[in-house]
Amino acid sequence: MDSAAEAPAVFEVRAISKVFGGIVALDEANLRLSGGEVHALIGENGAGKSTLINIASGVYPPDGGQVILDEAPLEFSGPRSAAEHGIAVVHQERNLVGAFSVAENLFLGNQPRLRGVVNYRRMFSEARPWLDEVGLNVDPATEARQLSPGQAQLLEIARALSARCRVLFLDEPTSSISETDSEHLFAILRELRDRGTAIVFVSHKLEEVYGLCDRVTVLRDGRNVITGRRLADISRADIVRAMVGRESQAPAVASRQSETGAARLRLEGLATEYGHEDVNLTVHAGEIVGLYGLVGAGRTELARSLVGLGRITRGTYSIDGTPARIRNPYDALRKYSLGYVSEDRKGEGLILGHSISRNVGITIWDRIGGHLGRVSERAVRPAVMRQAENLRLKMSSLSQTVSRLSGGNQQKVSLAKWLAAETEILLLDEPTVGVDVGAKAEVHGLVRGLADQGKAILLISSDLREIVQLADRIVVMGNFRLLGEIQNTGDYTSVSKAIMERITGAPSVNPTSLYPAIVRTAISHG
Repeated sequence: MDSAAEAPAVFEVRAISKVFGGIVALDEANLRLSGGEVHALIGENGAGKSTLINIASGVYPPDGGQVILDEAPLEFSGPRSAAEHGIAVVHQERNLVGAFSVAENLFLGNQPRLRGVVNYRRMFSEARPWLDEVGLNVDPATEARQLSPGQAQLLEIARALSARCRVLFLDEPTSSISETDSEHLFAILRELRDRGTAIVFVSHKLEEVYGLCDRVTVLRDGRNVITGRRLADISRADIVRAMVGRESQAPAVASRQSETGAARLRLEGLATEYGHEDVNLTVHAGEIVGLYGLVGAGRTELARSLVGLGRITRGTYSIDGTPARIRNPYDALRKYSLGYVSEDRKGEGLILGHSISRNVGITIWDRIGGHLGRVSERAVRPAVMRQAENLRLKMSSLSQTVSRLSGGNQQKVSLAKWLAAETEILLLDEPTVGVDVGAKAEVHGLVRGLADQGKAILLISSDLREIVQLADRIVVMGNFRLLGEIQNTGDYTSVSKAIMERITGAPSVNPTSLYPAIVRTAISHG
């Protein structure tokens, strides 16, 4: 037995079981944490990771098993009870109050008071060091609804850190932040680890797991297949095999077309109400253009403007050579066959209270509507089922409510509805956020296949490896302006270095110090 395994457990979930509506989410699952370690918890979408975290943090009561802290069994009355015992969680889904300020969200339920009244001056003052800790450069008085998804994720992390927790769960914390911000987060986590905090890190990115974590637990179908093994003693191939229950086939590198078709989407001198200036960008038929930048660069805001969710104030926006006048995403789809997979699946991409069938089928209702526009479930079902099978959606049936799916499976539904619509131009904003390693390869294959069919695709991703794997050309954005364009050679190390040089504005003298995450990832992949 290794030394980490011999260390006394600070926190443990033992033989935890949970059933939802007849579906077994956890079947006697175990997780054992020692102080001063980062423990990876991984598995495919729907494996039970989020359910285990929700039980460990008091959101759900277990149907069987025990939650143990310092060798004493606990029964939480709710999340506040768990927090009082020093257990904090950064959930995959945003958990902020949009109308409250950044500072109010940071200290939610624990605001400093003076004679019974919230002391806002003190609260804003005390918020600043925690925001600085995670690199979130915003006014503490800013309303949380004004934050980008990436900024909101950083705020959630700051809130967990401010609680000075003993046990910290992070569920896909890097899903909406850039590699630079991820590296900053990892430095914070290593410091917390060195102080004795027990950290559980959930990620589908194995390079992050190997770069940060000490031990690993793998779940499949709610059961343990690996429990607390040292990462140094297990290969990536063994982990993937444990996750999916079969040998993993690395996807073949797609051959890029030497020629593309006509320009489908063209921007010339574009400016928007968000602050974009002089944006010039063209996406051709059969081409994937990657749009990369750090959090706050303006990538999502540009996509929103192109589908009518933000106002274009100047410049030319044309589709197939004709000026585009788009008031909303419905206009974009019906008039121009333009689809948009939003980064914010919970707020914009899905109707969580409706079924999978309704969510996926909504983009094709006009096409298949019968007399008086009525749409039958039987007419929608074949198209929905085809996309569910293509994306290996883990569900009980097409009637299952989307809110009951795992985060990764919700993301698949968000993508499936636009694939069902068969749009000619597709804006993909973080299309594989929260998607497991096996499904990500399948999504990549689908996206490449769409381009090979002649679709024009603008791909926004904070996963630089994803950009390099898929894009024909890479456009770099910073501060709401384009910083340059890079022809993608497929060489991750050279392309990533060129991208960071655009972002920093000058060639790097010492790439190892300037791009630690990129260099380390490249080395780890040989």
